[in-house]
Amino acid sequence: MTPTLVFDIETIPDAQGLRSAWGIDPALPDDEVVELAFARQLEKTDGRSDFLPHHLHKVVAIACLMHDARGFHVKCLGTPEDSEGKLVQQFFGLIDRFTPQLVSWNGGGFDLQVLHYRGLIHGVQAPRYWESGDEDRDFKWNNYLSRYHTRHLDLMDQLALFTPRANAPLDELARLCGFPGKMGMDGSQVWPAFREGRIGEIRDYCETDVANTWLVFARFQLMRGLFTPDRYAAEVAALRRTLAALADGGAAHWREFLDAWPQS
Repeated sequence: MTPTLVFDIETIPDAQGLRSAWGIDPALPDDEVVELAFARQLEKTDGRSDFLPHHLHKVVAIACLMHDARGFHVKCLGTPEDSEGKLVQQFFGLIDRFTPQLVSWNGGGFDLQVLHYRGLIHGVQAPRYWESGDEDRDFKWNNYLSRYHTRHLDLMDQLALFTPRANAPLDELARLCGFPGKMGMDGSQVWPAFREGRIGEIRDYCETDVANTWLVFARFQLMRGLFTPDRYAAEVAALRRTLAALADGGAAHWREFLDAWPQS
């Protein structure tokens, strides 16, 4: 079977990058650099948003759920101490090694663009990901880069038929389907949590996001007939067993996730 790789990233503002790109005083502390950047972004957007451009986001966690013939494997890449470049290289290394079906929620609108920019900054290599048919003809008509190809399935984009005004939040849709939804925090809380040294909580939150995404993906596979009802039930039960084993091993966030997920 073709492996499925569900992924999600968590980011913080790149304070050092902001100093360089926007000419901010190098002596200014990180907190003040970021607050200044937020203020400039609000001014630039006439008060609509302080969300920074994609290339100024620094990746601090990449969670992956790999589903293959061996079963499910769910974890954040690397360790909390690993550099951003190492995390990004590990992600693209999985694609080079397994050529998986990528699945994301808004990965085509945020996660992948951030990974592109940060990979470029750190000199990351990702030949399989960037293949478009020059070296492997199978990629000419189906690659990771084209919006309408299937090697990367952005569930949010697909379900909304590529209509931004129809986009749904993962948390709400997961809950409507009977799944736990977001646990512990949301994206807006990652920067404050990082400043407080809570990188472990950020990584846990990122992992629960890929579990929610896979569950919605499985429901999508059922809806479009690629999973029979029996296979859907079996796959969901297998994920539950995997998460229960992790919870029994001491992973408190998975115990909380399972407690919020009714058996029915």
